[in-house]
This record gives sequence, structure tokens and C-alpha cells, in this order.
Amino acid sequence: MARIVFMGTPEFAVPTLEALIAHHEVVAVVTQPDRRGGRGRRQLAAPPVKEAALAAGLTVLQPPTLRNAAVVDQLRQLAPEVVVVAAFGQILRSNVLAIPARGCLNVHASLLPRYRGASPITAAILAGESETGVTIMLMDRGMDTGPVLAQARAPITDQDTTGSLTGKLAALGAELLVETLPRWLGGEIEPQPQDEALATYCRPVDKSEGCIAWGLPAVQIARMVRAYDPWPGTFTGCGGRMLKIVRARALPGWRGDAEPGTVVEVSEGIAVATGEGALLIEELQPAGKRAMACEAYICGQRDFVGSRLEAA
Repeated sequence: MARIVFMGTPEFAVPTLEALIAHHEVVAVVTQPDRRGGRGRRQLAAPPVKEAALAAGLTVLQPPTLRNAAVVDQLRQLAPEVVVVAAFGQILRSNVLAIPARGCLNVHASLLPRYRGASPITAAILAGESETGVTIMLMDRGMDTGPVLAQARAPITDQDTTGSLTGKLAALGAELLVETLPRWLGGEIEPQPQDEALATYCRPVDKSEGCIAWGLPAVQIARMVRAYDPWPGTFTGCGGRMLKIVRARALPGWRGDAEPGTVVEVSEGIAVATGEGALLIEELQPAGKRAMACEAYICGQRDFVGSRLEAA
């Protein structure tokens, strides 16, 4: 069994860690520091990877940065054969990349060189892709630019959200890594350089991106609803308060003379006129309340139909 140092932070990384524990010797887990969260941000929350590592009895390191020489020395003393990274959240500099004899492998949630960067799953849904996947990459100093060791593809359905697709790709990535790592350690894989001409990038998602501009086409807004679920959500202003759109689908063929943002009644239910077509609202969440079916909401909001939704 290979000596492995694992680096990861969110839920996406947990299946990969668990797969490594089952097949190799994980000598330490490196993850981000605990963060404050919850109401008022008063409670410290441990990253999902930390919780999984402690449950398995593993050593957990949470350095604020890998730029500290003492941290790098600590990693070096662990003498890993391979470092495996999955959504860690920090850049690995050359002195860290040089530590393991067989390099640092990254589990990335896209078919590289497409969607390099911090939000590949969200970006793929927003772009209307019908397919995505995971890539096992040999890391170099660039942002997801290293040569590819293996890839696996997965469809994106019309019902997939970032949340659901993250779970699927996390499981797929763990499975692919377990298949790939022995072959890599055995010298059976020749790393394949990425085609820079095909590269695209995605940046971290900002909370403000969830605010709906109703002048956009309904198809694009429907993608936003799926892409920004579970965070930051997709929201609009309604009577001076925020209204979150939880589930919706596009009616691109709808034709009407209502201004974008106007709530209208259509044969399928309640919709909102957009710059092109209409958005059928299936589930929403008023500020301070739980998510509910649109039908339940309008029972207590008789003036909703005909109202004008605006930027929150």
C-alpha cells in the first residue's frame, strides 16, 4: 500500500478520502481551518473532510497556509509517496509539489481542459452542457493545467443541480482515483498534456450572482436556478422582500406581452415573463419561511399573479 497524504476540504472530497483509506495508507489529512458559520456566524464548523478523517482515526493538519516553512517541513517528514488533492482550496507551490516521489494528483470535477478553476460544476450547468465528468491530473504550478492521467464522463440531466451533480461526481472521482492510482504507481500511465487551445476557466461564485435579471431568457434563468442550488440560491425581489426560486423550468415557447418580471398565469401553472419565454415556478421560498410549492404559496398571496418581481 502506498503512503498517501490527502488534501481536501468540502463534502466533494470525502468519497475520495474514504476510498483511499480503504485501499492505501493515509498518513495524514490536510484540510482548511474550521470556519465560523450558522446564525450570526458564532459557531465554528469543521470541514467535512476533517470530520471524516477524525472518524477514521487519522492525523489532521489544518494550516492556514502552505507557505509556512514549518508546515512544508512537516509534510516532508511524513514522506508520502503520493499527495492526493480534491477541492482543497489552497494553491500548492513548487516546494510542496516536489515532496512526494510520485507527485501530487488532483481529482477535478470537469473534463479538463474545460472548466479549470473553482466552480466547474456550477459553470457546466450554467453553460447548458449535457455532459461533464472528472479528471485525475498530475499537478503542476498552474491552475488545473497539469497533464491528465485519466478521465470519466457523466451526463448532466435537466433535473441536476450543483448539489446533486456534486454528489455524483464525487463518487465517480473516488472510483476513478482508486482505479488510476495503482496503474500510476506501477508506471503504466503516460501523462497526457492538456490542449491549451480548448481551455476555459471558471471563477468562484459570488452570492450576488444569484440575483435574477428577468430580462434574460427563461432558459438561462432556469439554468441559474439549478446551478446556484444549494448556494447561493436564485432570488428576486417581491413586494420589498426577497423571494427565493427553488425549482423552476423554462417555457421558451411562451409568447405574451407582459413585461419581464411580471407574474402570469399559464396553462402549466404560475410563471414569470422573461426577456424570452417564461419561467414556470414550481417551488419557492419566501424570506424567513420554508420552501413550498408555488400552488401553496399563491393560496395565501392572491395578488401574486400580476405583480412585478424586481432585483432583490
